[in-house]
Amino acid sequence: MKREIDLEAVSDGKLYSVNDMARLGCNGCEGCSACCHNMGNSIVLDPFDVYRLTNGLNCKFEELLLDKLDLNVVDYIILPNLKMNGDKEACVFLNEEGRCSIHSIRPGLCRIFPLGRIYEDGKFQYFLQVNECGRNRTKVKIKKWIDTPEIGKNENFINEWHYFLKDLGEKMPKLSEEAAKRINMYILNVFFVTLYEGNRDFYEQFEERIRNAREFLE
Repeated sequence: MKREIDLEAVSDGKLYSVNDMARLGCNGCEGCSACCHNMGNSIVLDPFDVYRLTNGLNCKFEELLLDKLDLNVVDYIILPNLKMNGDKEACVFLNEEGRCSIHSIRPGLCRIFPLGRIYEDGKFQYFLQVNECGRNRTKVKIKKWIDTPEIGKNENFINEWHYFLKDLGEKMPKLSEEAAKRINMYILNVFFVTLYEGNRDFYEQFEERIRNAREFLE
């Protein structure tokens, strides 16, 4: 999702890598779930997020669409996002105690919060969103905070997916409505609907799919 931001206004002015320390620790949030409310359709999921959810919940993508996920257009491309429910616009995965019921398989955007990502020159770095959480925070190593195995592979995947969508989003407005619809259905089916094999490395499967997608889109 493209966002034009003034880093000086929203961050501490620093850019971080996974090996840096940042003020992220919140003492388990102590029951606070403010960041899990009123997010609209902004928690956009990538293929690895959906892979985690479908494997962790033992379900298909189509089942998640029944009451857990929505589909929305993001920069001309149809992508899934977490659903918010009720008058309080709470994430559908919050339990009665206001805690995340899928914490071990939560999406990447939830994992990095209150960090954000800034993409430049074909790569990305993290920045700390200083206005998004008012709690007194302690310094934590970013790699530990994100808590994702094979973090190097994961970051390469995130980067490749971002720039794939960016390039595709720039082409979509030039296409006919019918061609854009066909491409959107293809992207949804290849990267989200078609299940990834649980006994094979996700990143290898993603690379196969994105190579095929690039050939299809040429």
